[in-house]
Amino acid sequence: MKYIYFKFLTFYNLIKSNIIFFPALFAIGGFNFAFLMIYLESKGLSNELLNRVPQLLVENGDTALTIISACLGGLISLMVFSFSMVMLLLSQASSNFSPRLLPGLISDKRHQVILGIYLGTIIYNIFTLFSIEPGGEKYSLPGTSVLLAIIFTIICLIAFIYFIHNMSQSIQINTILDRIYEESVDRLQHIIEIEKECDIKDDFPDTSNWNTYFSKNNGYFQNISLSAIAEICEKNSTKIYITKPRGSYLLKNVSLIKSEKELDEEILSEIHSSISFSRGELISDNYILAFKQMTEIILKAMSPGVNDPGTAINAIDYLTEIFALRMKKRDDEYYMQNETVYVKIATIKFSELLYNVMASIRTYCKHDPIIVQKLIWMLKHLYIQPALNDQYKVAVKEEVEILVKEALNTYTTEKDKTILKNLVGEF
Repeated sequence: MKYIYFKFLTFYNLIKSNIIFFPALFAIGGFNFAFLMIYLESKGLSNELLNRVPQLLVENGDTALTIISACLGGLISLMVFSFSMVMLLLSQASSNFSPRLLPGLISDKRHQVILGIYLGTIIYNIFTLFSIEPGGEKYSLPGTSVLLAIIFTIICLIAFIYFIHNMSQSIQINTILDRIYEESVDRLQHIIEIEKECDIKDDFPDTSNWNTYFSKNNGYFQNISLSAIAEICEKNSTKIYITKPRGSYLLKNVSLIKSEKELDEEILSEIHSSISFSRGELISDNYILAFKQMTEIILKAMSPGVNDPGTAINAIDYLTEIFALRMKKRDDEYYMQNETVYVKIATIKFSELLYNVMASIRTYCKHDPIIVQKLIWMLKHLYIQPALNDQYKVAVKEEVEILVKEALNTYTTEKDKTILKNLVGEF
């Protein structure tokens, strides 16, 4: 049952990030609702409403056709314009910030829902149009269906106004950074809470001589059903070590699984079915992507073609908060079931993560004194944060030393060098 649930969850996470997901649902809903209304009209729904509130219903078939046709043409124009705006947003975000931002923008539910409202209303109006007879009298017209078509069109106009407002906000860098920050914090806090619930000591056996098994798929190692694998381990009296961290891009026949006991093909197949691969990355599945995205935003902002140090400074502020939260997480990840540790998962260690981020930023920003000062302040803040591992602070101090050395070799003015030395002297 766990495998079925995991596969369903993996499939859902894949399709919900697709821009056509919600529009497709609304389209199906509009189609079904249109035929439901046709059925209810055949049972005399409009006649009942006409007797009670005649002012709300159209009394002439030609008038009804004209109204629905006008609504339909306007909605198609709105939908085309809205899709064009979405494509423009994606293009600008890719060129100005980072192509890695596209999956997150595409999966924005607000854009998908608004486009879905358009599409569902258009399909409803089309099939309602078929049920109207030109020249029909008021007692033979689907008056309720026409009234609903008008109401749905008004809702689309309201949604279009909100869409324009939301689009103007979505393209702003502060909104993009906020979204990345919130998604990464949610994911990190979820992982930290799980670690707190499982008080696991680092007594996992040495895996160097364990049986090694290889990946059967290409793609990003996106997610894993730890409960399902732990159940397999418990049933077969073994322990598993996943040798690659989440978010890694794996090729076929690369070492992925180590087992304390030898596994047959059937058990291996069950384990592989509990691991999902994809061609894209989402922060909700892998918080490391947030560090990559913010780093690329900083590098893009500091490139000669963009030259926007303000954006780089904002991104460093967000990086500082996420790094501080990451220091509350262990470097090693385990999974416990029935008070027994069955699974160990390789993770990107804090020192490695900090180095990867700082190495990229140093290369492109060491010439800018303001950015270097901001990075020093970030590292000083991290150094005074409570950490689960003393090695975290050692890694921070090492990055400070490397950054200062690189910056001093780059600066040409004595004042910049003096300010930097004084700032580091307070470390």
